[in-house]
Amino acid sequence: MKLSSLLIAASLSLGVTGAAHANAELAKAKNCLACHATDKKLVGPSYKDVAAKYAKDKGAEARLIKKVREGGGGAWGPGSVMPANPQVNADEAAKLVKWVLSQK
Repeated sequence: MKLSSLLIAASLSLGVTGAAHANAELAKAKNCLACHATDKKLVGPSYKDVAAKYAKDKGAEARLIKKVREGGGGAWGPGSVMPANPQVNADEAAKLVKWVLSQK
């Protein structure tokens, strides 16, 4: 019993790590890292800051998916504008936003 529980936990852990790595690679491939980093502000806020800001906002995911694709501004102060990223499709945007919001 303990061995099977350990194997299940290890499998789940590997899956999460694989997904996290894949979404970091997607962020790199879609040029998100030109303006964002996981733990420090670049041109835009860090992914950890985004996750913290929207942690309790139930509607954030949908709004952020739209913002990734269409661009937007104002959420991080005057003059803060995120350009549209038309090379990101809806599925990719959803994966990226879920990954960003999972950063701690």
